[in-house]
Amino acid sequence: MSPLLSLILIPLVTAAFCMAGAAPRRISLFGAGANLLLSLYLLASYNLEIGGFQFVSENALFPAYGISFSLGADGLSMVMLLLATLVTFAAVWVTPQVEKSPGMFYACLLFISAGAIGAFASIDLFFFYAFHELALIPTFLLIGIWGSGERQRIAWKVTIYLAFGSFILLLGLIGLWLAVPEGLRTLDIRLLQQLGYAGILAPGPVVYLLLLFGFGILIALFPFHTWAPEAYASAPAPAAMLHAGVLKKFGLYGLLRLAVPIFPEEIQQFANLLLVLLLGNILYVGFVTLAQKRLDLMLGYSSVMHMGYAFLGFVALNQLGLGGMSLMLFAHGLTVAALFALCGEISRRTGTLEFSQLGGMAGLTPKLGLLVGFAAMASLGLPGFATFASEIMIFFGAFARGAVGGFNWFQTCTALALWGVVISAVYMLRAYRNIFWGARGSAVKDDTEDLGCDVRWAVILLIAVLLLTGFRPGLLLDYLNPVFAALN
Repeated sequence: MSPLLSLILIPLVTAAFCMAGAAPRRISLFGAGANLLLSLYLLASYNLEIGGFQFVSENALFPAYGISFSLGADGLSMVMLLLATLVTFAAVWVTPQVEKSPGMFYACLLFISAGAIGAFASIDLFFFYAFHELALIPTFLLIGIWGSGERQRIAWKVTIYLAFGSFILLLGLIGLWLAVPEGLRTLDIRLLQQLGYAGILAPGPVVYLLLLFGFGILIALFPFHTWAPEAYASAPAPAAMLHAGVLKKFGLYGLLRLAVPIFPEEIQQFANLLLVLLLGNILYVGFVTLAQKRLDLMLGYSSVMHMGYAFLGFVALNQLGLGGMSLMLFAHGLTVAALFALCGEISRRTGTLEFSQLGGMAGLTPKLGLLVGFAAMASLGLPGFATFASEIMIFFGAFARGAVGGFNWFQTCTALALWGVVISAVYMLRAYRNIFWGARGSAVKDDTEDLGCDVRWAVILLIAVLLLTGFRPGLLLDYLNPVFAALN
């Protein structure tokens, strides 16, 4: 059996046991841990000298249409698979006692994980799309059944937005398939990339825009971003960890997989449009984030804001910018997962996430305060964390792209995007002060408990990996950079 198929099957089989009622928390943690160890083994087994797609398995299903259940992983896929298994393990670990249908709750988490892993491991365009759609269904269920606030309204809003984005994406993928010359028609992503780099495949600007906005809606590209903050604020913390930390990266991963090798001219042609939109993510959404009065909404808008940096690396279209973008997918995934896990713990202890009702928690919950501090520093890009390394690469890559012909609109937009770092520091440090320092808020009681072992060690795991890859980004860049070597 293909080891990549095992990565997909383990959470699916584990989910089946959970639905059967067999100690769902224990078996989910065991399955997620086994998958994490398997992904680390595959990462260590990947041959960097050979590069390219490895661990390949192919099973033709509909040869006439070029549909094959094909799995394979290159350096980018390996890093994304590590991200998915890490966040899944942490999300299961931090899940508190579930009162309503715990087996179904854990099964939904594992279905999201299996869908994301399947999308990252698929080298067939059909299953690349299908696995992502599989992961969206349990996302809606987690919000609609186990969410908080106006959970049903928000679940429907998320459904409408993401279904619309998926439909546009599907049109783009069909257009891409139809653009392949008749004798070469295939859904194999490897072959599509080769045809794109060779200049044989040229679908044109309409297909590129369909893919850009299809993926963009799934990523929460401005102005199609309003679904994301409400979804993350309403979703249970483990669901927010998995969607914001892993599943939302599918769109950016898809742009790296398809748009970069096949649409380089279109990316340059519509660069100014994307620069304006990503500035909307960074500056407009950044100022909206500053105005938030609840921690969960602030983190939701912050996640949307940081996607603007990733788009900046994408539109730079050079190895430095794309390498930084790829590293940011990993770093942001771990950071936002840690923040939502801790956000959930604050809500459980105080019953609120309103800044006006919080304050003075540092003395009562020093471990919680310390870990929130580390996660906040990672989010705002403090040196030493992987987020800093990724942002530096993106900004330098964008300036290098704009340097052609002197200081121009591209560099102007990059300079404006730099202000996002300042905005991030302001809202994150202010939130930390409002929660942990100053006078004790009305929702903070004398018997407020500090973090337990489960949540503490799960978050420490995420932060430790952020620090390790921050001090040694080459650990991941050795896998990521060869993917974009053709752009040199």
